[in-house]
Parts: sequence; C-alpha cells; structure tokens
Amino acid sequence: MTPMPRLSAAAIALLSVYPVAASATNGMNLEGWGAKAAGMGGAGYGYDSGNSAIMNNPATLGLKTEGKADLGLGLTLLAPDVTSSHPMAGSTDSDGTAYWMPTLSYIRRSGDFAYGIGMLAQGGMGTEYGVGSNLFAGGMSSMGTPVAMSGEEIRSEVGFGRLMLPLVWNANTQLSLAAQLDLAWASMDLQMDMDGQSLAGMLGAGFVSGGLTAMLPPTLDYARFDFSDDNAMTGQAKSYGWGYKLGAHYKINQRFGIGASYHAKTHMGDMKTDDATMTVVSGGMPMALNGTLKVVDFQWPETYGIGVSWMPSEKWLWVADIKRILWSDAMQDFRMQFSAGPGMDIDVTMPQNWKDQTVIAAGVQYKWSPSIALRFGLNHASNPVPDATLNPLFPATTEWHYTAGIGWRVNSADSVAAALTYVPEASDTNPVTGITSDHGQYVLRVNYNHTF
Repeated sequence: MTPMPRLSAAAIALLSVYPVAASATNGMNLEGWGAKAAGMGGAGYGYDSGNSAIMNNPATLGLKTEGKADLGLGLTLLAPDVTSSHPMAGSTDSDGTAYWMPTLSYIRRSGDFAYGIGMLAQGGMGTEYGVGSNLFAGGMSSMGTPVAMSGEEIRSEVGFGRLMLPLVWNANTQLSLAAQLDLAWASMDLQMDMDGQSLAGMLGAGFVSGGLTAMLPPTLDYARFDFSDDNAMTGQAKSYGWGYKLGAHYKINQRFGIGASYHAKTHMGDMKTDDATMTVVSGGMPMALNGTLKVVDFQWPETYGIGVSWMPSEKWLWVADIKRILWSDAMQDFRMQFSAGPGMDIDVTMPQNWKDQTVIAAGVQYKWSPSIALRFGLNHASNPVPDATLNPLFPATTEWHYTAGIGWRVNSADSVAAALTYVPEASDTNPVTGITSDHGQYVLRVNYNHTF
C-alpha cells in the first residue's frame, strides 16, 4: 500500500495518546461504581450504595447497620467496540474488547463510626490495533516524502487502581461525615510510531527538546516508542501516589436524603520504566536506543458533586446525582521523557486541552419482592475531548449511558447484585487528521456481599 500523505501513526497517536481511558464512559472515569449504583445510572451520592461508596460518597457508609460488617467482592467487565476510519486508509477495528476490573472491600459500622478498607481497579483499558494496520501503515518523512511506518504492533494499555481507607463519623442520627485516604498506583504500556514530519513539526513548535534532537538525522522517516511488559494485569511503566476523598450525608427524614462528595486530584509520581526502546529510522535504516522513559505528571482529576434520594414507599427508591470532573487541569498536556544516557535524552509534550465535564446520573429501584430489587437508570456526560485532539486510540467521547440492574437478597447474610450499562455508539471526526472514531460499549458488573 502507498503511504497515505500527511497521515501517520504518530500524528494519530500523539494527538491524544494520554486519554488512556477512552474505553471508559465519563471521559477516563467509569459511569458508576458497584452494581447497585451502576444499575441506577451511576448515581451514588445520596443513599446507601453499599461498600462501593468508597468510590461514590464514603459518608453513606454511615448508613450501614450498627454492629455489622460487610465483606464485598466484585468484578467489572468493560467491553468497548472501537472502529476508526479514514477515506483513504479504510477502517480498522480495535482488538481491545474486554477489560476485567476486580474489587475487594471490608467495611464495619461500630457505634458512631464506620471504617474499613477497599481495593478497586479504577481503570484497566486501552486499544489494540495489531500488526500491519492500514490506518497506521504510512506517514511523511521530515522532508515531506511518503514513507512506510514500522508495521509493528500499535497499542496502549493503562491501569489505575486505589487502596482506600475510609473513616465515617455519625455526628447524630441524621448527619454523617467522612474522610478517606486513597493509596493509588498506575501503569502503562505504549507501542506507537511517530512519523518524521510530525516530530519535526513538534520540534519547530517547541514541544520537543533535549540532547537527542541535535543527533536526529536531517531526513527522518519515523521514530518509534516501545515499552510493554506483555502482562494483561500490569503495564511496563509504573507510578505510585495518593489522594483523598471527603463526604457528607444528611438524612432529612425517613424518605429524603442528600449527600455531597469531593474527590481530590491525585498526587502521583512520574510513571517510569527502565526498559523502553526508542527507534529512529532514516532512509530505511533503523537505530534503536534502550533507556529510561517517564510519563510526567499522570494524574486522576478532581471531582465534586451532590446527590439526592427519595423513597416514597417501601417499594420505590429514586436517586439522582450531578457532578463536575475537572479534566482541564489533569488533561492539559501529555508529557513523555526518554533518556538513553547523558546528553541522549528527548522531552515530548503533547497538548490535550480537555474541557471540564458535567455528569448527570439518575435512576430508580423497584422492590419486586422482599428479596428482589429491579433497577434502571440514565447517565449523561458532556464530551470533554476537543475535536482537534480526538484520537482513534482513545476516543473518550461517549455521552449517553442506559443502565439496568438487579439485586437478590439470598438470605439474611448474603446478597448478589448485577448491572448492565449500554453505551450507544458515538461518532466523531478529527478535522486535522480526517479520522473518524466510532466508539460504543457495554459494561457488566457483578457484586457479592456478605454481612456478619
């Protein structure tokens, strides 16, 4: 195939490689946590959403029964369907169609306090375009001539997890206040090509610097960045850090409740691997360098919101949340540093310019019987990604989510819940590359809870 003019894997990948949770639903965030909340559109700030409150509003843990403890196990399957196309290069489907995320939690209510521990895989997703994709086959050299790219694997995979330690104080029979420490970790695999024209353009704009820039050949076909540990559960580059949450819940009466929660932006170290490869190709001749690569300042964004609940009868529960996710701070740039030794370094900054996002979630629960609860909901999130930084690797543009769930009280100690989210396809086109990204998905959750 003749390389496609002015379109390259690098131009595509580097426009927005950082939005690693494109297969998530509210930007990088999932639309809900826990099968109970997810079945009702992801709303979880204003009522008892179970142990999953550690990712919703931890203050609602104070609504648990005094003297009881809950052990929770959960598993989430994220099943994205991503297709990218271009009028000249055809279409390519992502093979990244299944990402599994487990949860484990223990929460106890004792007197006026509730406390415990929970571990949650907040994200575990990416895109797999495989080897020899037409969409990533060709680009332009630094001299403006068509060149073939590597033809190797084009993929990314990112995981983000939290170990959470909530403490809730029931100030009185109506008011609960919470503070929570989150210990966080993140990892990334990345295999991508960058054509010579893209690298030269970024260099001229001041987005690329470092000692290696002086060593680049005048005629550059492309460069390739490659770091991957081939492990489905972890990524090659890793970082660790912390964050915190604050929450409040006020029980107005037996029918009405209102809650608010604040999730701080994380404080993560730079994501790092000592086993990365940067390959530079000129005139068809490759030169590979092994070294250390850092993804600088990868953070999860600040989030805050409020939620309400209304239980008009023992059979019905209506809930709604509204929250704000501050992507503009966490997703302004993606910055990557590579070093193969003294004076052999390169620093690449890619503007992202995501917009802050408003999420509205609403749902209802109907008690079919004393042991069976049926749940339905809706979740809408504004698209935070500007068209100019839209990426076929990570579109992250879905807005509407339709949810359904079921809860089964097996006996006085055990319960099971499940929820399904349908995300209809969103289609968006980057005006710079001309690439259209179509992204839809399903999310399936199952939770088990044992009370003792």
